[in-house]
Amino acid sequence: MSKAPDMSIADIRIETERLILRPPQAGDFEGWATFFADPEATRHMGGPRSEPLAWRHFLMMVGAWNIQGASSFSLIDKRSGQWLGWCGPWHPAGWPGREVGWSLAREAWGRGYATEAARALLALARTLGHKRLFASHFVDNPASGRVLQKLGFCPTGVVRSRFSPGRGGESPARQLSLTLGEPSDCDDDIAAMRAA
Repeated sequence: MSKAPDMSIADIRIETERLILRPPQAGDFEGWATFFADPEATRHMGGPRSEPLAWRHFLMMVGAWNIQGASSFSLIDKRSGQWLGWCGPWHPAGWPGREVGWSLAREAWGRGYATEAARALLALARTLGHKRLFASHFVDNPASGRVLQKLGFCPTGVVRSRFSPGRGGESPARQLSLTLGEPSDCDDDIAAMRAA
């Protein structure tokens, strides 16, 4: 995923029914730091971090926009302007392609924001001509797996250990992928999940 050549990163903005997705801005850091101070909210992404480490993570995502042309978007509530979390198509080192993922502040859980934001990102990926996206979730976080499958991602059959300080070390993570513009190998499973 990358921006149009004549577009500034600051100009990038996606709107959904309830959300504004845009690259992180300096004013988002307060929400970012609050998120990283919450042990429950950060459980599936390594556990809480001090404010200096949250700052490093924040700058990593901002830097990825500048180096890779895309990264995680801040998710902003359209009505209140509140920072809710992030969702993005960033490309971590060692991955075969862009990874779609999200993290939400606890007060944003259970409202469908992750699905809404990820659907907007998938539409953007299709528009930009991307063919394949990747995702993963820790095995002990099946809720994220269900969201990914609802979005059309299929398990690849690969489960790899990923380091997670919040879990005390290595923990198994299931990998999924989505081929854009083609019927999914798991379309029957997805149709059943949507009907449920």
